[in-house]
Amino acid sequence: MNSSPPVRLFTFAAPSRFYRLAGWLTPVFWVATIVLTAIGLYMGFFVAPTDATQGESYRIIFIHVPAAWMSMLLYLVMAFWAGIGWAFKARLASMVARAIAPTGAMFTFVALWTGAFWGKPTWGTWWVWDARLTSELILLFLYLGYIALVEAIDDTRRADNAGALVALIGAINVPIIYFSVKWWNTLHQGATISATAAPKMAATMLTAMLLMTLAFWAYAFAVVLTRSRAIILEREKHADWVAQVARQEAGAKP
Repeated sequence: MNSSPPVRLFTFAAPSRFYRLAGWLTPVFWVATIVLTAIGLYMGFFVAPTDATQGESYRIIFIHVPAAWMSMLLYLVMAFWAGIGWAFKARLASMVARAIAPTGAMFTFVALWTGAFWGKPTWGTWWVWDARLTSELILLFLYLGYIALVEAIDDTRRADNAGALVALIGAINVPIIYFSVKWWNTLHQGATISATAAPKMAATMLTAMLLMTLAFWAYAFAVVLTRSRAIILEREKHADWVAQVARQEAGAKP
């Protein structure tokens, strides 16, 4: 009796296969980004009710909160892939870690920037050395430090290993950010959404926030996959398959 060949777990671990998969998935995630962002912003800015305490200024949370979530999540994902690349000498894992870092840094900057706009009408100041704000700023420095380190070392393998060490050590900052409002007396409010408690916001507010979170997820996938493809081509430029891709793309141009 014939049976179909088993699915190989590491089918897309090869840069050439991952490059083609990323090329197919990227447009899908770009479309998802546009659709989800349009719906999420519309619901957040035009459908969600005005907050009884903060008024209209609270609407910045539909960008601020998802950006803050993504800044922490992407750092952990970056550290994970950097660690896999270091431990198993997996080239693709290190490439993906490098591709994630700029997007994570961007989300961290957006979280800090929108937080300042939220803090001014809420706290009366653009910035305070609050435990959560300070640890989020440290997260931005960790991203920038990782990027600077891997770009400063010419030897690719040494750069990947050094970056992985920084990323793994810096990962301790993520739980500090998350639990800072519980561990210290801070101005920053506690979690609005919890897995163990009912949401502390109206259903339309929650829906808008979740839609924007999905939009940021889709954006992160689209950008990271695009950047991963560029890094793969740069790293694998001497491989035969890269030359074939270059010929195919040149032939596709009018």
